[in-house]
Amino acid sequence: MDETSSGVALAQDLIRRPSVTPADAGALDVLQTRLRAAGFRTHRLPFSEAGTPDIDNLYGRIGDSAPFLLFAGHTDVVPPGDPAKWTKNPFAGEIHGGELYGRGAADMKGGIAAFAAAAFAYLARHGAPKKGSIGFLITGDEEGPAINGTVKMLQWLSEKGEKFDHCVVGEPTNALELGDMIKIGRRGSLNGRLRVLGRQGHVAYPQRADNPVPHLLALCAALKQDVLDQGTDWFDASNLEITSIDIGNEATNVIPGEAHVRFNIRFNDLWTPETLKAEIRRRLEAARPPENFELSFDPCNAVSFVTKPGPFTGLVADAIQAETGRRPEFSTSGGTSDARFISQYCPVVEFGLVGKTMHQIDERVPVADIDGLTRIYGRILEAYFA
Repeated sequence: MDETSSGVALAQDLIRRPSVTPADAGALDVLQTRLRAAGFRTHRLPFSEAGTPDIDNLYGRIGDSAPFLLFAGHTDVVPPGDPAKWTKNPFAGEIHGGELYGRGAADMKGGIAAFAAAAFAYLARHGAPKKGSIGFLITGDEEGPAINGTVKMLQWLSEKGEKFDHCVVGEPTNALELGDMIKIGRRGSLNGRLRVLGRQGHVAYPQRADNPVPHLLALCAALKQDVLDQGTDWFDASNLEITSIDIGNEATNVIPGEAHVRFNIRFNDLWTPETLKAEIRRRLEAARPPENFELSFDPCNAVSFVTKPGPFTGLVADAIQAETGRRPEFSTSGGTSDARFISQYCPVVEFGLVGKTMHQIDERVPVADIDGLTRIYGRILEAYFA
């Protein structure tokens, strides 16, 4: 039997801590112990806010000068669902058929383990950086509200004078094979709610009622009638999807008094949340008078960003190609991530494992991919501090 690598062993240890958001379950303790043993200065950063769960976070740094390369990620995971539907215990970190099973194996405890193992190997070869710094920014709130995690960590660190030059986030960016995609940006995400107003009544006497459903259909058609844009150099076209229609009427002889619609917009860099809200209201008011509906939006902390290709993105792509033989595609596809917050402080890219099974039953990754990702991160460190 092949000996388990340090990166795979660390991934197993992390998976065995059932850190379902917002619980930590000891995952950060595992990582902090390893960082301290390697010479990192570490800080635990718990944050709270009314109406949101308390979150524990971890920051580590070795070195005192620029350039400062930061690795970022999250140890929290989504719930496993019914464990009986898994073929392996979702929190056992078992290896079967060359694959590591467990919730978080792909998203993203495997990625964290890989960049930690790469950093430890780099330090073993070169010692603590004489010029430059390596850091870890690890949150427990990426899969949750994303309020008491990376945002507040960055604010706290900025107040302490910490400045990062570049960041790699270990999200599972690859679609099919290790090395096929780097995320250099993400679209924004805006959630909207529509309450469509009418007047309840008996279906036999429609003249005494005002059915909100025709209003709802007209308003939904207005939302979807025209495309928001044609896309930009680095982004696909913005897209609005109606995600829920709820009338809540169980009676067959009652005209409902109101109806509810929810929608989500994934938007590119042509929009801000404010300009998008104004456009949505314009479309709705063109379709129905304002007194027919109430429009509201959830708080939005997910705006679009892009790290345009340059020396840093080229360095990461070169490291990937040198290890895998593949030249990765630069992409802004997919959902949101904490990179959107980091982008306000330094250039950031995302690169990690293959994400085919993330958030699924039997989430798993090949152990060979964890080892390959560790070597890629090692190449990035060697080139960055060359």
